[in-house]
Amino acid sequence: MNIRQSLICFCMSFLTCISCFAQAKVWSVEKAKAWGEKNPWYCGVNYIPANAINYTAMWDKTSFSPDIIDKEMRLMKETGLNCARVVMQYVVYEDDPAYFLRTLDTFLGICDKYGVKVMPIFFDDCAFGVNTDPVVGKQSEPLEGWYAWAWSPSPGYSMVVDERTHGKLEKYVKDVMTRFKDDDRIFVWDLYNEPTNTTMPERSFPLLRKVFTWAREVNPKQPITSGMWNGNKELNDFLSANSDIITFHIYAPKAETEKAMKDYVRMGRPTICTEWMNRVAKSTVLDILPVFKEGNVGCMLWGLVNGKTQTHLCWGHRPEHLPYTKVWQHDIYKGDFTPYKVEEIELIKKMTK
Repeated sequence: MNIRQSLICFCMSFLTCISCFAQAKVWSVEKAKAWGEKNPWYCGVNYIPANAINYTAMWDKTSFSPDIIDKEMRLMKETGLNCARVVMQYVVYEDDPAYFLRTLDTFLGICDKYGVKVMPIFFDDCAFGVNTDPVVGKQSEPLEGWYAWAWSPSPGYSMVVDERTHGKLEKYVKDVMTRFKDDDRIFVWDLYNEPTNTTMPERSFPLLRKVFTWAREVNPKQPITSGMWNGNKELNDFLSANSDIITFHIYAPKAETEKAMKDYVRMGRPTICTEWMNRVAKSTVLDILPVFKEGNVGCMLWGLVNGKTQTHLCWGHRPEHLPYTKVWQHDIYKGDFTPYKVEEIELIKKMTK
């Protein structure tokens, strides 16, 4: 073999090693299973305080409410729930990074007080009203009869599609994750809620790919993931290949939920359904919770206490359709902390005992 051939072989071997190293950054199935064996069966909620109309209001200086969060986390513990999934808000971080980190730490401390582990979410594409670019400060009041009227995505559609802003988002992700990468109060990082759930689905892919890269560079001890939520093959192939544990969303009756769950479990990694429970769609606590328990699949329903988001209404509900006469779509407690359905709370307590 001459020098040129040797050099070519060396370069090929070097590139192969780099590729293998990059692939190894995704947890092996064995490491993921070991994580699953050390952790309990997670059963919790997608959480937003009842007094917050959106996640900007939850974190903002004008409306962050630790006393209300404390009461609702106490309710979580009394119900037997052990985890909360929550969207962080980039614009609150951008306004004052030090404040946001302190506030997130305060929130984690309250949750820990009641034995509730947290799954923070960096980005979210969902919007249910006219607000697609969040702004800090006092938020709008509810528009009666409009489901999630003022819901605010993170970081907002303009930044998602404008890659010139992604350097700011990289700083945000790495700053937050570096601060809490060894924190036992966080059990999973959810990098992006329902990416492509916008009017321009393809425009979410660049940010989605980048946030996984940024997270791998920080290398937290907690697993990272992003949930599969629709039938987009390109999206699901990327998410399943790059997530340490498998997460998914489904708002469907028992048979459909059970089939989807088994499909995800066959991927061989710990599995958590990070969004479910839609009574209108027959995704009910009484039917579905035993399915997840029997399959040892974690589950996080939507949501805890009904409040300003008006998520007891069904998707797309508007004021002209009032009065609302269907069953509640989401939420298991009324604003006064009484159960929407006592039998649901009794089953949750039984399943999580």
